[in-house]
Amino acid sequence: MTLESLYQGENLQDYYLGKITQVYRSCSIAQIDNNSFMTDRSKFSRSFLPNTINYYVVIDSTAGIFLGEVFENKASRKDPEALAAFGSGKNEDYHEISIDTIAIITPESDRFVLSGFKTLGITDKVYLATDKIYQMYLESLETSQEEEEPLPPFATFLDRTNADVLVKPSTLFNRHLMCVGSTNSGKSTTALAILDKLITTGRKTLIIDPTGEYRDAFTHAEITKLTLGVDTTISPSKIRMEQWEKLFETENSSQGAVLSEAITSLRFMKKIGDDSYYYKVGANIDEVQENLASVSNDDTDFNIELLPEQIQAESVCEPARDNNYNFRYCYDTLKANANASFVQKIQYQMTNTRFLTFFSNDPSMYNLLDAIDQFVNEPDSSLYIDTSSLGAAEGIGGMVIDLVSNYVISQDQIYPFVFFIDEVHRYAKSRYSDKEFHGGLTLLAREGRKKGIFLYLTTQRPTDVSSVLFGQVGTLLIHRLMLNDDINTVQNHLDDYAMKHIRKLNQGEVILSSVNLLHNLFIQVKKSDRPQYNDTPLL
Repeated sequence: MTLESLYQGENLQDYYLGKITQVYRSCSIAQIDNNSFMTDRSKFSRSFLPNTINYYVVIDSTAGIFLGEVFENKASRKDPEALAAFGSGKNEDYHEISIDTIAIITPESDRFVLSGFKTLGITDKVYLATDKIYQMYLESLETSQEEEEPLPPFATFLDRTNADVLVKPSTLFNRHLMCVGSTNSGKSTTALAILDKLITTGRKTLIIDPTGEYRDAFTHAEITKLTLGVDTTISPSKIRMEQWEKLFETENSSQGAVLSEAITSLRFMKKIGDDSYYYKVGANIDEVQENLASVSNDDTDFNIELLPEQIQAESVCEPARDNNYNFRYCYDTLKANANASFVQKIQYQMTNTRFLTFFSNDPSMYNLLDAIDQFVNEPDSSLYIDTSSLGAAEGIGGMVIDLVSNYVISQDQIYPFVFFIDEVHRYAKSRYSDKEFHGGLTLLAREGRKKGIFLYLTTQRPTDVSSVLFGQVGTLLIHRLMLNDDINTVQNHLDDYAMKHIRKLNQGEVILSSVNLLHNLFIQVKKSDRPQYNDTPLL
């Protein structure tokens, strides 16, 4: 690619600015020779504002043709009218711009690539970049060389709003995508805008919605809709013990042990066909232990409604052995007191009428795992799961996400899909302990790409997301953030300019940062026409 071919059909001298006079490792400085650009406002347009910053220039160098961004603009005179006198022979007069080189086209190439260790040289000529060159740069932003149809535009560039953002799905998702932003920054609108493009182009998507915000965004013809506890259930036999601990948010290992013992006792009662709980006070110790040992891996079902009573029934201990050889359990007041708060927590969870409906074997309702199994094995289907009817408790959401994550990663042959989880910070940690709910998600983040599972997460608080999970995310959509801790969490993805503007972003304005892009992008998201229940009521 030559300079003349870049400006084909244009007079090259009309775009000439000046020459490079200083070269540093971090930037280069050019002195303006063509001062008419700075004084003739008739030449200014939305694309060409050379008396400001954040516009693009082209530098003709021996290494190739560089594309640079102007980040500093300074003149020796305070009076703008005096700029017209430049070039009159006064040595003290100068007008300089500072340039950050961001890409290069080599003579053998026809697209921009990262400039790497290549640098500019003294006396290299600087030209103002045209809209055509800028569009060529946009088309070169994605490092992926795969032949892939881009998504329909979901945003426009903030610096030149006539240019739509066209990115390939792999650019957004192949290193996982996270959308972060404070309340009312436009995060949910961005999420729906991208989901809209995925669904309308027929790409497989699994959506978990904890608030019901997107329940009417898509039609039944576009996506299969499930509402947990209303039309969808899951058998208690399908839940692993660590997932029960997430659900009931056990505070310590002793509560986890009590929960495990109680579930095993209920599994035994279900095995023998008894619909009551296992009452142990006065029972023969050897007989109870023998009964519980008879519970096999196939005896997984139990009546979850009896769980609070069964935990209370576990408040027993072995008596001191006497001359009468008393080998029967007796009531333990200390254990009963220790288990009381745990029983109350479980009873509170069960006050949600949808809770017991969800954990059942109702044949007239959909089965969650069967629906997911059908989803992962069909090429063009998408699935929406509304968890809002189960309540706002983090334990339920964390358990469901962990269950779904572990289930899909265990499948051998699946069709690639995007796994969208809204407000993932809700499932960061238990309120009662330091246990994280991210086990299944972290596994997906690490191993999911090999199977074609790509995460799309949203959160208000990136600091609440597991550092291991956050470290696997390669693409960020960053809305306005106000807290220093949250800004520090994303600072490794941003340059100094973006860091200074992260608090200034308006609603819907986003910084798109990705390992799959040559440069961070400032974009304005286009609001989707689909219905969304996220409006803030007026006071």
